[in-house]
Amino acid sequence: MENNRPQISSGWHATTIVMVKKAGKTVIAGDGQVSLGQTIMKGNAKKVRRLGKGDVIAGFAGATADAFTLFERLESKLEQYPGQLTRACVELAKDWRMDRYLRRLEAMMLVADKEVGLVLTGSGDVLEPEPHEGGSVAAIGSGGNYALAAAKAMIDSSHDAEAIARRAMNIAADICVYTNHNVVVETI
Repeated sequence: MENNRPQISSGWHATTIVMVKKAGKTVIAGDGQVSLGQTIMKGNAKKVRRLGKGDVIAGFAGATADAFTLFERLESKLEQYPGQLTRACVELAKDWRMDRYLRRLEAMMLVADKEVGLVLTGSGDVLEPEPHEGGSVAAIGSGGNYALAAAKAMIDSSHDAEAIARRAMNIAADICVYTNHNVVVETI
């Protein structure tokens, strides 16, 4: 029997999120494009936001509903472990790996507070980006590698964290068809 339903790719394309830590500031920037297959469904989605009491910023790549589930779960972990972002993320990662429902979520997150910036994956990874002389960078999503390369190239420059993140996002948007120039930036 033939399946006439449209096939939706479960790939990790559909966005670019970059995190830049430099000179005591942390910036997470993300584009606004939502793609369904080869169609742009929306150009101004907000994939970067503040969590908790506004002292944590986060950005997601992957399935939108899955990411919102993870945002909610992370917020509850932040309530359980106030002021302990790493602990909250490790507890979320444990749940993500152990819970049958959560294991199926297709998303990744970048999260940061004043102290630490982390990459969270569905594999149970809670990774702190490797520091460089000028700061540290991380990126996820379909254009993540382009943004990561651009940010790494600029981290030792005189540009501040926000300028580096914005430029890295623009470079990724120029290359990745699943990334647009509608950038949302949050800074801590």
